Amino acid sequence: MSLEKVIDNKINDLLMKIDKQKVPEHIAIIMDGNGRWATKKGLPRSYGHNKGVSVLKEIIKASKKLGCKTLTVYAFSTENWTRPTKEVDFLINLFNKVLKNEIEEIHEESTKIKFIGDLSPFPKNLKEIISSSESLTKNNNKFLFNVCVNYGGRQEIVKAAKQLALKSSAGEIKPSEINEELFNSQLLTRGIKDPELLIRTSGEKRVSNFLLWQLAYSEIYISDVLWPDFNEFEFLKAIIDYQSRNRRFGGIESLPNESFQDSGYSS
Repeated sequence: MSLEKVIDNKINDLLMKIDKQKVPEHIAIIMDGNGRWATKKGLPRSYGHNKGVSVLKEIIKASKKLGCKTLTVYAFSTENWTRPTKEVDFLINLFNKVLKNEIEEIHEESTKIKFIGDLSPFPKNLKEIISSSESLTKNNNKFLFNVCVNYGGRQEIVKAAKQLALKSSAGEIKPSEINEELFNSQLLTRGIKDPELLIRTSGEKRVSNFLLWQLAYSEIYISDVLWPDFNEFEFLKAIIDYQSRNRRFGGIESLPNESFQDSGYSS
């Protein structure tokens, strides 16, 4: 039996274990490990970033096949500007090239693409293709693909707080009217359901300033696999792990005949 057939069989085995009624509607991914993957193989870091693009395409297809409605990926953080200029320039050119090559197929598959972050520092040609890509797909409703570029969670929260402060000082709102719903309306993800699941590759156990507000109740799955080696099989493992968890949102699950007994302490 060929290796490809073995992998297909393993994927089918995992698919049989997944409850299609409990697939997370919104999955967020920190795609980590491109550079390390390339370095381990004695290759330039750019090879890892190129390989990462093909992996992302595979995961988008797997998400759609499962019935997921939204996928949000961390493509370029506000901290990534500190990387060597050569690598930053490569990433910017890669964004440009991938969008040009893939946007027609993305549109044909009725996928809406949205870019989340501060786009102002990017070159004019990249901003133009981002704008045209969003305009082209804005009415698509089969699947939402969010790309976080030059994005930082803290920066997003500070910006939202400033906007509410300005509205309050202008008399448009009262401080007492500020609640989670109003705060949500000022975020870059307004109108988008919060992720139920966050996947991070490469074994790092932190959220790295990604969707800090939105991940408040997300389940977190850490994969030791570097992003260029991540695939549908690893993705399905994350979904199965998610489905094994009991999402209580701070509450508890009552057991039959269970009662709460006073411990004797008073508050």
